[in-house]
Amino acid sequence: MGGEVHDQRLGFPGRYVSKNITPAGLSAWTDGEIMRDVTCGVNKQGNSLFPSMPYPNYGQIDEEDIKSVICLYPYPGSREFTPEQSTSDFPMNFIINTIPAKANFVTRPDTADHVAYGKYLVNAAICSECHTPSENGAITGPPFSGGTAFALEDGSVVRSANLTPHATGIGHWTPEQFVQRFKIYADSAYVAPKVRPGDFQTVMPGIHIPA
Repeated sequence: MGGEVHDQRLGFPGRYVSKNITPAGLSAWTDGEIMRDVTCGVNKQGNSLFPSMPYPNYGQIDEEDIKSVICLYPYPGSREFTPEQSTSDFPMNFIINTIPAKANFVTRPDTADHVAYGKYLVNAAICSECHTPSENGAITGPPFSGGTAFALEDGSVVRSANLTPHATGIGHWTPEQFVQRFKIYADSAYVAPKVRPGDFQTVMPGIHIPA
């Protein structure tokens, strides 16, 4: 139903509010308008999106995968809800109009080619965005070496993990451990634990990693 806020407190150059993408929010949109929004960064009204909606990455995966996602949006149980409009601070209110670009779709690699398919999934999941250190939009360290700071609303800060084979990263993990880290959360019976002040926290989507 939308309404999640990414604003100056979290380091954003404006106040960006996620949209309602239930049938109530998208009932007036065509599939083509949704496709353009998701892969090019231009919404139904012709406005440019800030790339916290990672359309630069979504525009570089297989077009059929995007179409499959669009087919999911008419799920039941939605209701009317209109989040506030997003706004950009100066000079981002001008820069944002230069960011959208035409999608450059690719063909999804054969899943048997683990390296090529892995690269495809890493791009689709935007892994490097959070796990490559940066400051004010400029990369400050090796790809996937972690350390990117995320400020939370309670004033605490969490940092992304090092995903490289380095000793401080995940080089000691087995492939099975890596896969299990994600699949444990695929169980519909899984309930994320409540995080108390001072407990280990993460902004990894849908995942809480116990200390």
